[in-house]
Amino acid sequence: MTPDSRPVVAVAAAALDRGNSDVVLIVDDVPDNLSVLHDALDESGYTVLVATSGEAALQRAAQALPDIVLLDAMMPGMDGFEVARQLKASAGTAHIPIIFMTGLTETEHLVAALDAGGVDYVTKPIKPKEVLARMGVHLGGARRARQAVQQAGQARNALDAFGYASITVRESDGRLVWQTPLARDLLMRYYGTSAPTTPKPVIDWLRRHLADARANVEPPRLSIEQGPSRLSFSLHQQTGDDPAGETGGGGDWLIIMREVSDAAIIESMSLSFKLTAREAEVLYWVLKGKINRDIGDILGSSPATVKKHLERVFAKLGVETRTAAAAMAMNRIRQLHPQFEG
Repeated sequence: MTPDSRPVVAVAAAALDRGNSDVVLIVDDVPDNLSVLHDALDESGYTVLVATSGEAALQRAAQALPDIVLLDAMMPGMDGFEVARQLKASAGTAHIPIIFMTGLTETEHLVAALDAGGVDYVTKPIKPKEVLARMGVHLGGARRARQAVQQAGQARNALDAFGYASITVRESDGRLVWQTPLARDLLMRYYGTSAPTTPKPVIDWLRRHLADARANVEPPRLSIEQGPSRLSFSLHQQTGDDPAGETGGGGDWLIIMREVSDAAIIESMSLSFKLTAREAEVLYWVLKGKINRDIGDILGSSPATVKKHLERVFAKLGVETRTAAAAMAMNRIRQLHPQFEG
């Protein structure tokens, strides 16, 4: 069985296991070239995938997300230049470094390879040692970049666990280029939009306050209300490559979103004070100035039941009065939900 005839699923599964080796995709329509490179890379400890056409290369790359691509420039049908352009145009594969393999040494062809998205090239006939040396250079940089992206993504996704969703919006065209899962849900619920579309009020707010943000002046928050819930946006930092807007294209801006609602406040009090859900609801309505009868009407309970819940709340908070319980709850809520207006 040749490398290219292995089942695609098995190939993709092997590529996903990066614990012990980097994954290389070789794209060449000449079997002899594939064989020489495959054996050399395999002996050097790489996980090797192969494709014999441009279409197969795009499919392999999308499925397996290799760490680097060795790409033949001249192939029948879709040539290597077009393959590279399509890989770079796709968000899922744009980060993968491409080394062109070419028998063309004219300057215009080498420039075309770099313009198409290649980071380097080697000339035919292929010398495996040269290829390995070039790969080593680019894999080191790609690995560091990938780790940086993963760490940034993990840090931002961790915000979701605390109710702070985040998005990244591109200044030049207003596209939403990155979002956490919670951000996706909130934007759909409040605006009915999804990436890459950024809600127009958010874009307008961002552009109104870019000058302040660049001057390190904290812009005012943007808020939108939906019934008893409120979603606020705060502008945090620029993450693109043009921090001063010198090229005219702007950069990418990190925006933090936070939802404040009855449910969020009640859940925060429940977690903070180790209250049951019903005890937290009772404390919330005490905070709102409601008496036991009113709370009973709201929660569908009798005033006597509300009183029993409140007694347990007092015991857990270590207080004796409604006023003291409300004050303690308010202090904690303002720490967790600065936008809350009691």
